[in-house]
Amino acid sequence: MWGSILTEWASLILRWLHVVAAIGWIGSSFYFIHLDLSLKPHGELPEGAAGEAWQVHGGGFYRIMKYLVAPAKMPDELTWFKWEAYTTWLSGFALMVVVYYLDAELFLVDKANIDLTPLQAGLFSFGSLALAWLLYEGACRTGLAKHELPFAFGGYLFLVGLTYAFTHVLSGRGAFNQIGAIVGTIMVANVFAVIIPNQKKIVAALLAGQAPDPELGKASKLRSVHNNYLTLPVIVLMISNHYPLLFATRYNWLIVAIVLALGPIIRHFFNERHAGRKSPWWVWGAAAAGMVAIALLSAAGPRGAKASALAAPATYANVEEIVLSRCSMCHGAEPVWATIVTAPRGILLDDAEHIRRNARLIGRNAAWSSAMPPGNVTEMTGEERTQIAAWLAAGAP
Repeated sequence: MWGSILTEWASLILRWLHVVAAIGWIGSSFYFIHLDLSLKPHGELPEGAAGEAWQVHGGGFYRIMKYLVAPAKMPDELTWFKWEAYTTWLSGFALMVVVYYLDAELFLVDKANIDLTPLQAGLFSFGSLALAWLLYEGACRTGLAKHELPFAFGGYLFLVGLTYAFTHVLSGRGAFNQIGAIVGTIMVANVFAVIIPNQKKIVAALLAGQAPDPELGKASKLRSVHNNYLTLPVIVLMISNHYPLLFATRYNWLIVAIVLALGPIIRHFFNERHAGRKSPWWVWGAAAAGMVAIALLSAAGPRGAKASALAAPATYANVEEIVLSRCSMCHGAEPVWATIVTAPRGILLDDAEHIRRNARLIGRNAAWSSAMPPGNVTEMTGEERTQIAAWLAAGAP
């Protein structure tokens, strides 16, 4: 019991830290992108300055200038923005271990895809995380990233291909988390392996009285732009585990493909506005169409569930038997699953009153999607999911 309680508390603390750190990182990233694009040059700037911006906040006025490479003299104090990114990744990976690796049977493995052991699933997850980053890093260092549109399109196809593979190896929840973790790892690695080291080289050159290499700043800026366009998709992927109609439906991989496309084009709208250029209002039409497409795809139901598979009309007695045999092991007054102390979210499904009260939740998680049972550990069949869906369609009599 104590192991489960400690795991639950670790999950809470790590999730809290992860969210707070991510807010700090994403907020500062968005601010600096806005600042970079809105800087305007004029004749009064110091030598080497590319532009300035006047801003007002909290009752004060701020005059901000940017140097393309570095100022002629090293300032006495310099603020570094890096620990927000590092803390986001470290807390996120620790949370991934606690939630997905230690409870792999529930959240990472789906026996309907491949019957992996928890160790095999964990190794597959970590290995693909490292390999994906190495492939991205290799592509950038060979100069492919300088060709912006082909690189962006190739990267998009790469991520969509990975998502399709993950949804056919891992659980839907695990697949969404995995592709989000890969994108997040790429973003943090950009900070850790390129942006901060290059800034340190620039500082070292200034302290030595040398002119910094301008290519260092250009390389850092390129990785910063990559991070900017990846931010919105990774946020959706990281919160998707709360929405079973996204990760546990038939076309979940296609939903990710749409999210990976919508995020960058929405960022494009704001980047263009920050730069003072003509606002691309077509973005919102494309975003609306993408959202409608996601809604339609999420209504397709889980894989393997077909209305024609029903041999007889669905009755409450059949649904009750399915729920009691497939769900009550966790959603009972005294759960029998080793790592679960109390019914998840306090939802009980161990008698007729509780089943009727939570009918729509049952439908959302076990009929219209395959989110429950997690990892399909109790092996609910497609016909059983169809029976629940038919019972709900009839008004849950």
